Amino acid sequence: MAGRIKQSDIEEVKSRTSIVDIVGDHVALKSAGVDSRKGLCPFHDERSPSFHVRPSMGFYHCFGCGESGDAISFLQRMDHLSFAEAVERLAARIGYVLQYEEGGAERRQDGPNRARLLQANQAAADFFVEQLATPEAQPARDLLTGRNFDQAAAAHFGVGFAPQSWDALSKHLATLGYTTEEMVTAGLLSQGERGSYDRFRGRLVWPIRDTSGQTIGFGARKLFESDQGPKYLNTPETPVYHKSQVLYGLDLAKRDISRSKRVVVVEGYTDVMACHLAGITTAVATCGTAFGKEHISVVRRIMGDDAAGEVIFTFDPDEAGQKAALRAFSEERRFSAQSFVAVAPEGLDPCDLRIKRGDEAVRGLFEQKTPLFEFALRQAVSRFNLDTIEGRVSGIRAAAPIVAGIRDSALRPAYTRELARMVGADLPEVQGAVRAAARQSEGRGDADAFREAPRHGEPGPDGEPLEPARRRASLSSLPNSPGTWLERDALMAMIQQPGAVGEDILVQAVTAQIFDESLRVVRDVLGANVPADGGPAWLERTIESAPEPYRDLIRELAVAPMPQRNPEMLAAYSRDVVISLIERDLLSLKSELTAKMIRTPHTEVELRRQLAEQQQLLEQARRGLRDT
Repeated sequence: MAGRIKQSDIEEVKSRTSIVDIVGDHVALKSAGVDSRKGLCPFHDERSPSFHVRPSMGFYHCFGCGESGDAISFLQRMDHLSFAEAVERLAARIGYVLQYEEGGAERRQDGPNRARLLQANQAAADFFVEQLATPEAQPARDLLTGRNFDQAAAAHFGVGFAPQSWDALSKHLATLGYTTEEMVTAGLLSQGERGSYDRFRGRLVWPIRDTSGQTIGFGARKLFESDQGPKYLNTPETPVYHKSQVLYGLDLAKRDISRSKRVVVVEGYTDVMACHLAGITTAVATCGTAFGKEHISVVRRIMGDDAAGEVIFTFDPDEAGQKAALRAFSEERRFSAQSFVAVAPEGLDPCDLRIKRGDEAVRGLFEQKTPLFEFALRQAVSRFNLDTIEGRVSGIRAAAPIVAGIRDSALRPAYTRELARMVGADLPEVQGAVRAAARQSEGRGDADAFREAPRHGEPGPDGEPLEPARRRASLSSLPNSPGTWLERDALMAMIQQPGAVGEDILVQAVTAQIFDESLRVVRDVLGANVPADGGPAWLERTIESAPEPYRDLIRELAVAPMPQRNPEMLAAYSRDVVISLIERDLLSLKSELTAKMIRTPHTEVELRRQLAEQQQLLEQARRGLRDT
């Protein structure tokens, strides 16, 4: 087994890797100033972006949960990789050949590692694609043709065919060096009393990919009557495939979702294909499970939290579709975007609609969308016999929480009147039911479920301040005063733009007076790490050398947007704000000398001469700062 990866190779991979590209596979990043990007944190739920990335430093930090690191640590957290696996993934991405140190500590694995599982899945995907061209796959090709999907469409989505064999795939993968254990762990083989066998047999197969395009699992539709299994069969839960976090088609849709701030959620693989081919390239689908809060987290990270964004669901008009709509509505508050539902005429799904009426009809379907809460309201009322008093009362009780839950308070009165009209009840009666539903919701704490966590020192969930043990130095804990702002901004410039500030100014700045206790610690840490090249390695060393409670503060200072947003003026601003900090120190010293001069009797001629010389030297030093 290979030893440790050479440290020089690790540094080379990091220097060649764009952290924006790595993070961008999972998070929609917007510009947040010069050399700064921000988006919704992938490590915790939040309503407003607090996750910042510094491309030039190869560094990220979340001001909400405190997570920070580089491209390697990001992959480790997101994809549950070891350090070595993350480095190998990045190296493969840029085509860099790693070297391993002989006699280094060996990497021990408890079972197949993630990289091997992903490679096995990709090998299986390639195998299925090859099999689609065989004579045996004619039923699979017929099904695709019957759904108006040609060869190019199949190739675009990577659709393949699993032969009617118990071991065709396993034999093929074995020739490539994959073990039975790896194939079972990846979900490609099932195990029975007589041993292991291919999980997918005689089926049309779709590869399911993560946001970076790696194949993590499969969905398969049966083709033959002899197949006693379910109509659709998916990969089971594996170390790389978690159905509650996966959306089919997201790898193809993510860029358009991020750009258009719109996502369309459909119910099946062929619906995703039909939508994309019709021009709705933001369509995705769940994989054998209901659309839930983990799916919402994935979508929000890609789409961002734009109130003008749109999430459009499609549901069948049958009872199952109605239940799915109500489940989606129950999670609707987790979106900042507006949510809608689109139901095709005659209850057609997007794929059938495209077959019968063409691409234009598919595009038109999503233009005739209805607000999700309105759809849910009508569905709730439709379950009751409104010709009876009991039915009208039940209808009001069922629908009042939906109206109370509408986020836009300006719309609630109108929908309260609409509900009264739907059920044929007096408006005051319905208004009372909506108010009661709102009070009940507040009592359960529903609104608090999506509120951001309190900052350090603010009241916690029980009304008491957060425990001192949880308090760490952070930007949010700094005093709100002009003096502290100068100290903060100067330290940000020293960390983010040391080259622009210049070593001559840095050496003086790390001795300047800092009044805030936390920032004073940061100044001392920077002083111990001058000279500074501002690179990722320097930043890591600086953070590592800091006392543990202050490391998050340094991370925040390293990624916080600089006040100067003009790239052409950033270097001058950085040097100027640090000089201002030094000037403040020099002026303070000069004031002290002036006060001492006033207190010194005129008879102390020599002392007064020395004080005057010191004042002159300080003034020369202050003026010289601007001349360097």
